[in-house]
Amino acid sequence: MAPKRPSIPMQVQAQAFRRRRKRPRWPWVLSAGLVALLLIWLVSRSPGETSPQSPAPVSTAQVAGPPWQMGNPEGRFTLTLFADLECPFCRTYFPLLGRWMDDNADVALQWHHLPLPAHEPAASAGARLAECAAETGGHAAFWQAVEWVYAHTRGDGQGVPDGLRYPGLTPAIEQCLASERPDAVIQAQTSEATKSGVTATPSLRLQDRQTGQAILLQGPIEGDALLSAMDMLVVGDPSAFPE
Repeated sequence: MAPKRPSIPMQVQAQAFRRRRKRPRWPWVLSAGLVALLLIWLVSRSPGETSPQSPAPVSTAQVAGPPWQMGNPEGRFTLTLFADLECPFCRTYFPLLGRWMDDNADVALQWHHLPLPAHEPAASAGARLAECAAETGGHAAFWQAVEWVYAHTRGDGQGVPDGLRYPGLTPAIEQCLASERPDAVIQAQTSEATKSGVTATPSLRLQDRQTGQAILLQGPIEGDALLSAMDMLVVGDPSAFPE
């Protein structure tokens, strides 16, 4: 029979167990302190100290230009308006065309400068103002400048009254007006219009972006006639439209 092992009193066992359970606490305290400091640092960071992020892609659909646009840039049809800011017929037609655009969500309207020699230099002066307003303010600023010129010009090459200043004039616009940048745009568009056979204002070119077909329309075309031209482009027979 094996000899009995000496029994250990329960009180001694408990003390030994407590000694085994007792561990150094400083690593846990240090870890907790580091976590607390990290949380305090994250909460107290100023908004300007955020982590650098990759810039979000910017849509240029309503920013890039010229040509300056209004309406739906993704629409099926592009309507290009060849206009002169001293042309009295253009001045009358422009607000009518704008209202027609409001009712036709599948069309993008583009402006195309065509200052007529008989209206110079006032026609190009108005065009330069519109281009410089758009250079700093985008599409909406361009159309606002066009509306202002049409509202204040005396027309037929007489220009706006002497001493009348554009209310949206800024140092950036003034700097643009002192440069040759707007002249380059105006001259390029005028040359393109001439090569395309456009010699009168207002004129319109309607293009079906889906089929690539286009039709040139002379004069201030009424809304119903524009809708008919759109239908003819859809069926592929622009020649059927009376000139």
